[in-house]
Amino acid sequence: MKKAILKTFLITILSVVTAATISSCSNSNDYEIFGSIHGCVTDHTDGKPLENASILLTPSGVTKLTDATGFFKFENLDAQQYTLTVQKQGYQPNRKTITVVAGEDFQIDVQLTPIPQ
Repeated sequence: MKKAILKTFLITILSVVTAATISSCSNSNDYEIFGSIHGCVTDHTDGKPLENASILLTPSGVTKLTDATGFFKFENLDAQQYTLTVQKQGYQPNRKTITVVAGEDFQIDVQLTPIPQ
């Protein structure tokens, strides 16, 4: 009789612990709601990275400058379509359109063509 009670008690405890462990691992609110865009801006003729190129993200209106390696990144973006307008003095502007998906980081590289002198 004591063995049956002990067995029932142990099964109950094991069930409670298992249920608690499973529920703590699967939180329905643990999902990404934002996405991001990153890439490099380079010279079309020689492939060299372009520092201080201006990237305007529309419709957000946020502008970033590329670093010394031509790299840029926009983070925490709502899932929707964006247009990148890339400009640098001495180069023709370039536009790219991208659709951001929640939880994803998209790479988009942009080449700028020098303006003939």
